[in-house]
Amino acid sequence: MHVTLLWHIHKFEDGSESIKLIGVYSSQAHAEAALERVQAQPGFRDHPAGFEIDSYTVDEDHWTEGFTTDPTDRPE
Repeated sequence: MHVTLLWHIHKFEDGSESIKLIGVYSSQAHAEAALERVQAQPGFRDHPAGFEIDSYTVDEDHWTEGFTTDPTDRPE
């Protein structure tokens, strides 16, 4: 089973990001319809290139490696 996620990612000049999960949908078409509904709203309309639609398989690991934290890589 697959689901489709609609995200909005706003990248700031300092390198930081604001990531918003708009929703999880049963199809690409539903995600695209959601994008149509929200793209004219405040904030989103000012940053239309920030939308991403991704498909994911349910019950599957999507982050399979660990992570490290580099304290020098954080915006102030």
